[in-house]
Parts: sequence; C-alpha cells; structure tokens
Amino acid sequence: MLKKADLQLSFPEVIRKKRDQEVLTAEEIHYFVQGVKEKTISDSQIGAVLMAIRLMGMNEDETLSLTREMMSSGKVLQWPEEWQGTMVDKHSTGGVGDKVSLPLAPALAACGCKVPMISGRGLGHTGGTLDKLESIPGFTINLNPEEVLAEVGCCIVGQSASLVPVDRILYAIRDVTGTVDSNALIAASILAKKGAESLSALVLDVKHGAAAIYTDLKKARLFAHTLVSTG
Repeated sequence: MLKKADLQLSFPEVIRKKRDQEVLTAEEIHYFVQGVKEKTISDSQIGAVLMAIRLMGMNEDETLSLTREMMSSGKVLQWPEEWQGTMVDKHSTGGVGDKVSLPLAPALAACGCKVPMISGRGLGHTGGTLDKLESIPGFTINLNPEEVLAEVGCCIVGQSASLVPVDRILYAIRDVTGTVDSNALIAASILAKKGAESLSALVLDVKHGAAAIYTDLKKARLFAHTLVSTG
C-alpha cells in the first residue's frame, strides 16, 4: 500500500517524466495505478498523467506494464477445470450503430462456449455496449459473472469495485479530459478487461470510418498492431 505523503513528494516527478517524453518504469506505473485505486492522488494529477500519455505516447513495455497493473487492480476471474478451452470473448473498438456484442454473446453460448464479457461505456461520440443495455428499463450490469455463466453461459457486465476498478476510474476521467484517442490508453483498457476474464480465445474487432474512433484505415491498423503487440 502506498503512503499519501510519499505520493505527494514524488508523483509530480512521474508527471514531469511523461510530460518530457521520458519512459516510465514498471515501478512508476505500478505507483500510478495503486495511487488511482487507493485514491491517494487527485483527479487533477490523474488527468495530467493521462494527457501526458495522450500527447507523448507510451512504448510497448510501458503499455504492457499499464495493462498488467490495471488488470491486477481487481480480481482475475477463475473458472472450473471443465470450462477450460471454452472461455471466449470478442471486443470491438465500437462506433455509432455497433451492436455486434449483443447477439454474439448468446449465440456463442448456444454453441457451448462460455462468454464472460466485461464491457465498456461509450467514449467520445460512440455509444458503448453497457449504455445500450442500460437503456432497457430494469437492466443491471452489476452481476456476478461466475453465477451468470454457470446458469446461462454468457454475461455482459461492467467494471466494478472488484473487476478492473482502476479502468472504471480512468475510463470516466479520459472521457472528460480529451484523452480518449490514445492508443496506449485504449489498448490497456481493453486488454486489462480481457485479461481479467481468463480467456481461452479472444477476437479483437478494430473498426474505422466516420462513425468510429479511428476515421481512417492507417490509424486503425496502427492501433491493431498495438493491441497484438501488447496482448
């Protein structure tokens, strides 16, 4: 556990390093994620780090460290031995009108797969899967994946206090600080959720076009490379 006094002394140095395009160590990234989780750093400091990452980027090692720290900020789901090899999921970068996850999860479950989908909300102008589901009166995204999968074979849930909690915090701050369109932050967010699901297989759907986060094919391919190299 981090001490607040220590964070106050050294966290501005983490901000300065990334602002000046220096590489953050795995220890510094752990320091940042734990500070977010334990609420020992302020929203303004979190926003400063996110903006520095958005402007200066992260290399593959930094992105991987951020992904691992975000994933392990909560519990990593564990499944019965007999389910091994059947745990699958799909994640899309989304866009206006993208609703593939809604029919795909039950379709895969009907084929004998288990689909523990930890999904996200919309970022920027895109609508997220959770936003679509919560438009249904009475629908809740706060479910226990283990219980739901045992009963129906699939679930679509959100980040919570126990499942990738740091991603939930950073997700909300990114949406109001102009730091949505960062390859490193998007990749870490996606792969932290998928890593916490303990999957056998994962399909990543990177969209491009006027209604997507990535408006052209070149940018979409660059991000796809980031996902593959990090995952």
